[in-house]
Amino acid sequence: MEQLAGGLEMERYARQLKLLGESGQQALKEATVMVAGIGGLGGTAALYLAAAGVGKLILAHEGIILRPDLNRQILMDSDSLGMERISTATAQLKRLNPHVEIEGYNAKIEYDLAKPWVESADIVIDARYDFPERYALNRLCVDTATPMVEAAMYGFEISLTTMIPGLTPCLECLYPDVQPQWEPFGFPVLGATSGIAGCLAALEAVKWITGVGTTYAGVMHRFSSLDFACYSVRISRNPNCACCGEGGIP
Repeated sequence: MEQLAGGLEMERYARQLKLLGESGQQALKEATVMVAGIGGLGGTAALYLAAAGVGKLILAHEGIILRPDLNRQILMDSDSLGMERISTATAQLKRLNPHVEIEGYNAKIEYDLAKPWVESADIVIDARYDFPERYALNRLCVDTATPMVEAAMYGFEISLTTMIPGLTPCLECLYPDVQPQWEPFGFPVLGATSGIAGCLAALEAVKWITGVGTTYAGVMHRFSSLDFACYSVRISRNPNCACCGEGGIP
């Protein structure tokens, strides 16, 4: 068990220790969080998880930095155009908090490839933009009994829930018939909205790890950043779900 590194880390986290206590901060240091996607949503979540002192981050995102990314992907900058997203993000996070261990993979989420990443995580944040990758990540979390924060946004709308295999609905319970090309590149996004969604996802992970507060497990939260209207609804597992229903986990 790696302990907090004395005065340096205690000073770094002094303000949040008032909320989480030393035991909560130690739990963060011992935790591994996988963030699938480090764009506007996932990058914000990764930033605040690193700032909070999560011991290890596993990040996955393919491709290079493009100019249209810069309105929202706050781990990227103009000097990094054309460079690999994942290596740039990893370097930025290490500059923010050198105490955090980071694994970065320049890859999309595919079941066999991502399985060891999910298996080594205590909780996963799904911040991918398309359903094929989200379905693969969902099935991995179900098969490995790994909790997953499901965060998504479109335009000004945000949705968030925490999925616990065997207890709450999985992604396929909620969206069983989405077509593979549900979200092509070019969907509308304002950086501040994706940032709010990323902050909410990071908070969910922190709450799960530390046991402070109540997560949105079994609850779907919807929020409009345009007028700040919000509501939450209880959601239930589908017993006929192709992923977690009969023939899946009990």
